[in-house]
Amino acid sequence: MNSLFIMIPVTLLMLLIALAAWVWSVKSGQMDDLEREASRILFDDDLEEYSTDKTKNSGSDGDSFQ
Repeated sequence: MNSLFIMIPVTLLMLLIALAAWVWSVKSGQMDDLEREASRILFDDDLEEYSTDKTKNSGSDGDSFQ
């Protein structure tokens, strides 16, 4: 029973910290455009650079990944 006197205020403090972090992220514009950030991974601009580097950097050990 005595542990509840510690656990409940600690839990409420953690809840307030999480709520403050969420409010800060909304106010700073972190959640303005979720669709663009979700589709950004689908359009990788470095793909051409990786495919040309793979042929140049193939070593004598046959490992083409670096």
